[in-house]
Amino acid sequence: MAKNTYAVAVFVDHLQLADFRSYTAVDVALGDGVTTFVGANGQGKTNLVEAIEYLSTLSSHRVSTDLPLVRAGCERAVVRARVQAGRDDPRLLRLEVEITPGKANRAQLNRSSLRRARELVGVLRTVVFSPEDLAVVKGDPSERRRFLDELLVTRWPRMAGVRADYDRVLRQRNTLLKSLSGRSRGGAPAPEAASTLEVWDTHLARAGGELLAARLTTLADLGPHTAKAYADIAPTNNDATAEYRSSVELDGAANREELADVLVAAMRDRRPDEIQRGISLVGPHRDDIALALGVLPAKGYASHGESWSLALALRLGSFSLLRADGIEPVLVLDDVFAELDVTRRQRLASGVSAAEQVLITAAVGADVPDQLRGRRFEVRAGAVTPQE
Repeated sequence: MAKNTYAVAVFVDHLQLADFRSYTAVDVALGDGVTTFVGANGQGKTNLVEAIEYLSTLSSHRVSTDLPLVRAGCERAVVRARVQAGRDDPRLLRLEVEITPGKANRAQLNRSSLRRARELVGVLRTVVFSPEDLAVVKGDPSERRRFLDELLVTRWPRMAGVRADYDRVLRQRNTLLKSLSGRSRGGAPAPEAASTLEVWDTHLARAGGELLAARLTTLADLGPHTAKAYADIAPTNNDATAEYRSSVELDGAANREELADVLVAAMRDRRPDEIQRGISLVGPHRDDIALALGVLPAKGYASHGESWSLALALRLGSFSLLRADGIEPVLVLDDVFAELDVTRRQRLASGVSAAEQVLITAAVGADVPDQLRGRRFEVRAGAVTPQE
């Protein structure tokens, strides 16, 4: 898949929120380099970086729905930011999203309404590391799939549409399989039902082949960056690897057309099982990523510190990969340093200090290495105050 050729380096110059999470209203002037938000737990510092992430991806690393993003008692929230093209590029863009749970969100770019909010994805790129990322190493396969899919959408924003298409077709195909499961009683489906299922097979395979090709390419590209990031962070047992585990035998297929053919054939082979169980058993939604440290799988064998370091290395590897693509993402480190020892803190600081923009949240300012000293804000009781 071709690299993105239109992305420019950006950082957030200004952030405004209205009725987002705990904030009635907030207006924060930011800039390039390092910015740290310091405050006790529950004061709203993560809400600030979550809002920036939402402008980038139209999703949050903390919740799966938009409802918690709107301040209690309010109908909608507004997230608005001014972003700059780069340290040496004064061009400014104004991004805005109006979040209305239960309805389609509305987005604006430079005060012009977009036909779909999804068109805003890709204007601002972010890489977010947070405590929730431990689930990428220790959690279910869905956590690892989501991590990889978020990265490939950051590389190629059009893949957000492919993901949405795949999920839509998967839901519709599952609905058909469930209905057939109730009627077939172990026999073959009626000819008209079989014909309809073949149509959905083709649609699912087409979107699935494109999604799978992007996943395979991205994981292969990510591997060396993650391995280096882990070796830089972890002083021992620092050989980290990641291998894609498909639900079907790929037989050397690599491009989306070949992969689509493989998926169609696998669906035909599994059709009796799928009809009997009423669910799609073939496709990228069944895949996993095998993470390992040395010769042992990370899940179940890695210590807490190793798991934390590997999760961090996956994000730092993502950041490095995007920069290799010519994309300069905003790097968000949400409550990271408290979990790291002094050695790992210093190594992490060395690895991220050259980023165009780093946004950090910390309960204790002293946890952030001096190497990442920059502008600081105190966050307390809904107020964001610059520190001297």
